[in-house]
Amino acid sequence: MEQQPSRVTVKQRYAHLAPKFLANVDSGETVSHSDVYQPANPANRVLVEAIIDDLIQPGSTLLGFEHFVDLYERAQRGESCLLTSEHFSNFDLPVLYYLLCKQGDLGKKIAESIVAVAAAKLNEENRFVRAFTQAYTRIVIYPSRALAAISDPEQFEQEQRRSREINMSALRAMVRKKNSGHIIMVFPAGTRYRPEIPDSARGLPEIDGYMKQFDNVLPVGMGGNLLLVNPSNDMSEDFVNEDLMVVKAGPVIASKAFREEHRAACPEGMDPKQYVVDQLMKRLAELHEEIEQYRDGLRS
Repeated sequence: MEQQPSRVTVKQRYAHLAPKFLANVDSGETVSHSDVYQPANPANRVLVEAIIDDLIQPGSTLLGFEHFVDLYERAQRGESCLLTSEHFSNFDLPVLYYLLCKQGDLGKKIAESIVAVAAAKLNEENRFVRAFTQAYTRIVIYPSRALAAISDPEQFEQEQRRSREINMSALRAMVRKKNSGHIIMVFPAGTRYRPEIPDSARGLPEIDGYMKQFDNVLPVGMGGNLLLVNPSNDMSEDFVNEDLMVVKAGPVIASKAFREEHRAACPEGMDPKQYVVDQLMKRLAELHEEIEQYRDGLRS
């Protein structure tokens, strides 16, 4: 059944929490190459989790925990580990963290090991959005999609230089973290899925470059949505939505073998990078279908 979005925005429903959020937010609204690694703000994470408690429906759960454990143990052994997830909402990472912590002490350790790759826009949109973003540890990047949207030549040249500096620093930060027992998390689509924009569900070819740098890849599907995208694109005006949330991980993928297999099978004339990422997105879509069947069973 298609979700009917609430007309109540997150800012409206949780206006009483806004002063607490904003009191904890730092002044880093403009990201530079010197501050791409941004540790979590635990005080704001408590507030985000209070919102999740308010919105998440009974029966919400995490499936395939053993695969999260497998990935985490590999990371602790020194292997590089990438977590790839579907992306519907700015609450995808918070919900994943929340449900992992429900698994007990080991789940909390896994959650705390995750470092998410996040677009600079989440820092720069406004203070309210930044307060949510800062609740979780992340490495900030400058997405190519954002650069492509700039039409003014002078601004483009300036931002292109800035994007190079940010992304080079982000790469160095990612290498440090992936080699020290952390799990790096990316959303392969690079943006939240919008049904009216089918391409928003397609993985970016740059994700093949991420996969190349990692030993292991964990595919993660998301079912349900607590924060629906507002067509205005103002993330502080996203609509709250009480929902049954189910997250499911599939088995860990050996990245090198996966890339080699699908590059060899790439149809003539197609970009091999895009083809590899398309196959990863198929894995995520399969998990999503399994999740929806599980959610239907809970509702029946």
